[in-house]
Amino acid sequence: MIDPRLLRTFLAVGREGSISGAARLLNISQPSVSVAIAQLERQLHASLFDRGRRGIALTPSGAVLMRRAEMIEVLLDDTPQAVMLTGQGIRGPLRIGGTPGALVSLVPAALARMGKADHMALHIIERGDAQLNELLQRGQIEVAVVTTGVEPTPDDIAERSIVRDPFALIVGRAHDALGPTVSLQDVTDMGWVLPHAGGAFRRQVEALFLAAEAPLPADVIHCDSLLTSMAIVRGGARITVLPRRVASSELSIGVLRAVPISGATVTRSIGIRTLADRPLSELGEQFLAAILALVA
Repeated sequence: MIDPRLLRTFLAVGREGSISGAARLLNISQPSVSVAIAQLERQLHASLFDRGRRGIALTPSGAVLMRRAEMIEVLLDDTPQAVMLTGQGIRGPLRIGGTPGALVSLVPAALARMGKADHMALHIIERGDAQLNELLQRGQIEVAVVTTGVEPTPDDIAERSIVRDPFALIVGRAHDALGPTVSLQDVTDMGWVLPHAGGAFRRQVEALFLAAEAPLPADVIHCDSLLTSMAIVRGGARITVLPRRVASSELSIGVLRAVPISGATVTRSIGIRTLADRPLSELGEQFLAAILALVA
């Protein structure tokens, strides 16, 4: 069994990129750090760092250990809180990550299905797709709620699509006369709110315009905040395109309206990513069951 203190020293060296940096971080001597790394390498029968004039870098074996050591670090850090919460009749903690649109599409409804009287400690964070993969691999989140089917996932991450959500033109009260359907070619010259280029959501928007054989709008406010985008559309004459579930709350109270798009159909798939070889906690399994129940 590996001593957790050795793993913490290994993590410090890997993160600082040097023995001296790790020693300063841990407030111990450099020889103590070197002895700990040598002991760990002997125990694992593997070289963990390549040492050169520019410093040290992880070997392939070191990279594998780094990922697992980060997961163990999170587990150890969470243990006191989990024990304390259990004593108070609270389950968790469960950490969920997601992209903004996917989170709002699935998480509120899933939590409602988990029961109002259920006591749990839940952390929800928003990140981009690449960051979510890294958080999963480090064990810093158990589940990522994402747009699925957009790009390949790493081999150690499993992706599962849960529900499909069609895009629609989203307008405010300034466009009450627009509809009942609309072609993107007819509204390209209007003022728009769209996400910045580069993300999965933006690529789906571009695919929608491509399918409609319409040019991307030029009069655009670029905004990655869904709440801000909907507020701009709600309060003025600009328009946007969103999956219906993303705007469901605003649509239900009539402050925004979804106009079906004719001549082009792009449907977003949303679902979850988890580590392929790591079982979920009991609370994580319940959260997954609640999401699956949404489509059942």
